[in-house]
Amino acid sequence: MKKEMKDLKKKRKIDETTNNSEGELRLLMEPLAKPVLIDLLTKLGSKDPSIAAEIETIAYADHVHRKLFVRDLSLNTTSQTLCNAFKVYGEIEDGNVIVSEDTQKSRGYGYILYRDVKSAQKALSVPSKFIDGRLTLCMLARDEGKTKTSDTSLRKLYIGNLSPEVTDGMLHDYFGSLGDIDECSVVYKKDSYVSRGYGFVTYKTVEAAKEAIADLHRMTFNGRNIIVKYATNPREGGGGQSSAPPKAALPVPPRYVEGYPREGGGGQSSVPPTAALPVPPGYTYPQTAAPPYPYPQTSAPYAASHYPSLRPGPSTYQTHGYGQGPYPPHYYQNQ
Repeated sequence: MKKEMKDLKKKRKIDETTNNSEGELRLLMEPLAKPVLIDLLTKLGSKDPSIAAEIETIAYADHVHRKLFVRDLSLNTTSQTLCNAFKVYGEIEDGNVIVSEDTQKSRGYGYILYRDVKSAQKALSVPSKFIDGRLTLCMLARDEGKTKTSDTSLRKLYIGNLSPEVTDGMLHDYFGSLGDIDECSVVYKKDSYVSRGYGFVTYKTVEAAKEAIADLHRMTFNGRNIIVKYATNPREGGGGQSSAPPKAALPVPPRYVEGYPREGGGGQSSVPPTAALPVPPGYTYPQTAAPPYPYPQTSAPYAASHYPSLRPGPSTYQTHGYGQGPYPPHYYQNQ
């Protein structure tokens, strides 16, 4: 009986120690950044198989690693056709094409959810697939809203003046000779399968895109001289730097020039002299003009005034009893 009591106390002590250690570890790990925790779990999982198995169980239970987003679908592609194209990589849990609520027609994209992560990884190993005559692109659904890589504008090309008979496959084969292609599609009119006469090709590398512009622009493809250029200005969208030199900034002449009166009066301009401003080669602004109303630099002595002096001499004015002058005596003492 005593032995059983000792074992029970010992077990309780172990449980309390375990609970305390878990709480302490949680407090230590909560402030850590996500990359730090990923590195820590990766190291522990690589050393301990049981930890690796636990990580896989938790990760595989979440559909974030099993759900794919498929874009550039044909308007004729159905959910069944989409599932048939992806079931070769593994068992599919769910798959559907997204349709418009008003017209019940395809929006050109859909989703595939696999039962296990390995099947999804197999499908992602071949991101581009031909479905109903169109080259589609698949990716993890969590990545569909992410911003594209900064060099996309240097890899994506606009292909114009295409023949109506050119399909996605023909376009892919023609441009694929210069490098691996990430995306390739011909643009069609809405609610029909009629080509608009242009399409887009996105290479995996910037070098392949440059080579395509240099070698295939104005070349004959299916009876027409096609146009090959960047789909967007590389400067737009943060993709890269424009190859065009910046426009030279021309100096703006001042509205008022030193020495001339302002419009409507108000004195002379306070703008610095034009010599201090940058001017284009071969052009000069008017030199500083003389004031319209010149004043003499050195004034000549003024002529004697005919007005009486401030200190009058003897006068016949009334003396008011103070003497000879018209002012009191203290006035003359202070002068």
